[in-house]
Amino acid sequence: MSPPGRPKGSYRSAQREGTPVSDAVAPILTLEGVESFYGETQVLFGTSLSVAPGEVLALLGPNGAGKTTTLRAVLGLTPARRGRIRFDGADITRRPTHEIAAMGVGWVPDDRRIFPTLTVARNLEIARKRTRFRAWQMSECFEIFSALEVLMARECENLSGGEMQMVAIARALLGAPGLVLFDEPSQGLAPKVVQDVMATVLRLKSEGVAVLLVEQNVACALAVADRVCVMQGGRIAHACAARELRDQPALQRHWLGI
Repeated sequence: MSPPGRPKGSYRSAQREGTPVSDAVAPILTLEGVESFYGETQVLFGTSLSVAPGEVLALLGPNGAGKTTTLRAVLGLTPARRGRIRFDGADITRRPTHEIAAMGVGWVPDDRRIFPTLTVARNLEIARKRTRFRAWQMSECFEIFSALEVLMARECENLSGGEMQMVAIARALLGAPGLVLFDEPSQGLAPKVVQDVMATVLRLKSEGVAVLLVEQNVACALAVADRVCVMQGGRIAHACAARELRDQPALQRHWLGI
């Protein structure tokens, strides 16, 4: 949050001045003391974080640390039993998932979740939404993933893993997001597709869209992130600027075992 007496800045002015985005712009997403459960098993223990427009926050840590559950809590898929979640100035802690999505929260899940028997074109068409944020055009998706244009008539069950990921990301963009949640977007992809995916994250950042990124490929995450939260046992164990982890191998070894 902006310090008392300091006017809220903008993402563009932060870029020009070299100020960290999170210091210059009010957060679009905040989690405060979030606790989340699967049945009676608690997974998140007082998770707090924030993401500003035009900022990439990476959640790193081992499997089972609570990273995906954090994304699911934002979406209302694994609702917070305690704590509060706010998006774009509104309390979304108890809102159903379809209302959260309609407000401008995009999701790229690790298993893609596209409709396999529908064509690429149909999967993308039904994803279109109107929010207060900028609506992306299909032509822009083709600019990012040129292969999509020639796949439009193909049924999604006949796509490769990389092609499915392109559809999943384009679907999120066509939903006019102010925030995109990426869950393991590089998982199982060829290096060229991984480059395209990370380039998309940077493009979202350049246009002032917030990104919450869960990623096991630490090098990829640190290359695009502004800040990092390391999760362990359902808690945020360490938070820092991404450059600190990039520049200090000892910190990577300590917090990530690399």
